[in-house]
Amino acid sequence: MLIRLLALLTTVIPLVSADVKFLTPAAGASLPSGSLAVAWQESGTPPLITSLGGWTLSLMVGGNNDGVSESIASVAGSSTGAKSATLTFGPAVGPLAANGYYLKMISTSGTGTGTVINYSNRFSVTGMTGSWSSTAAQADFKTISGTAGPATQNTISGNGAAAPGVPPAAQGGSYTVSYQFQTGLTKYAPMQPKPGSTITAKNTAPLYPASPYTVATTFLPVPVQVTTFTQSATYSASSMENTAAPAPQPSNDMQKFLARWID
Repeated sequence: MLIRLLALLTTVIPLVSADVKFLTPAAGASLPSGSLAVAWQESGTPPLITSLGGWTLSLMVGGNNDGVSESIASVAGSSTGAKSATLTFGPAVGPLAANGYYLKMISTSGTGTGTVINYSNRFSVTGMTGSWSSTAAQADFKTISGTAGPATQNTISGNGAAAPGVPPAAQGGSYTVSYQFQTGLTKYAPMQPKPGSTITAKNTAPLYPASPYTVATTFLPVPVQVTTFTQSATYSASSMENTAAPAPQPSNDMQKFLARWID
């Protein structure tokens, strides 16, 4: 029975798509605010770190619905560099939440097609004096138990991240959260719909709800969002050459009028 169980585990484990394995902080650790040292290594599962381009590492606080979690610190680097980084932040930027913090690393494909997002286990940051800036993040945090972080999101083709033809949004993740409810340095836009060949729609209502706004009466602060990822399209489009002959030039009075300027 034990041999069969081990054989089953060795069959399942290689299918897990998680290129980055975080070494520190450890799951359930309690670390002081101010400076957070992070280290990671190659997990041995594709995509390999050496095949990736740049990355952005963020310190998040909230539940496992990453789309509504808050980002309180961020640093960027290259996958060809050292597998470590330091995040610096003050105690007032986030709340005191036991095992409410985790790391999020967004890595881009070396070929520029797709991204892979890895998450660490949860840990605590002591000495935090701030408050929740998002009620959605606070509510989502109250639903978690244990130290497991969000699941890996992989849109790089050829790595078993999603079944062929199945959009990543169908499997959950940040793309399924309405844009206006997202917080943090990175936002996620849903896949652009495929235009039809004929106009059949009668309903002109917007596809997505409008973002809330407040009319500015003074100068606004600098936006904190760094980038927006749009979900990759899973459909393809084909085109063909228009072989119809061009219409002949007019031979009426208009043509004679235009010929006056031919010299």
